[in-house]
Amino acid sequence: MQLRHSATVPFDKRYVDATPARTLPSLRRPWYLKENLRVLAFGLLRVPLIGYVAPRVVELSDDRVVFRIRLRRRTRNHIGSMYCGVLCTGADVTAASLAIRSIELAGQKMSLVFKDMKASFLRRAEGDTLFACADGPLIRDMIAEAATAPGRVERPVTVTATCPSASGAEAVARFTLTLSLKQAA
Repeated sequence: MQLRHSATVPFDKRYVDATPARTLPSLRRPWYLKENLRVLAFGLLRVPLIGYVAPRVVELSDDRVVFRIRLRRRTRNHIGSMYCGVLCTGADVTAASLAIRSIELAGQKMSLVFKDMKASFLRRAEGDTLFACADGPLIRDMIAEAATAPGRVERPVTVTATCPSASGAEAVARFTLTLSLKQAA
């Protein structure tokens, strides 16, 4: 017995060409899956707070990374917006992920820490929040300098948080983290 829906449908390339591209890439692509699993494992094994807020990769490249943290009961405060601690965690994960990826692509062994953080909370994050860091070229320059320098190399890295569902492309917070790199012993 043959099912009615098992018939082969001819492929129409015109339909694919006419379909607009998705604005957000699929989270099931292998490179996003690998990065999400890496962040989840790090969160479960080393920093439980990262696992608790469950950041997910939205965009990943050599120059830029974007993470999303959903607004839910775990991440929401008593007035319905995202906790400032969760916002800081998102900024930390975003900048660290870009730095770790750049270090691995350079084939170096480096010690990575954040020396300090400056946060400017501009408005309430009342929805899922995106954290973007586009300082890939700066981090690559730091890695090259740290590979030859005897001590630590420190530079400020910027992370911007936006809440597209509540405030569009307008930033809800801006973070400046001082990234410190040193050649591992």
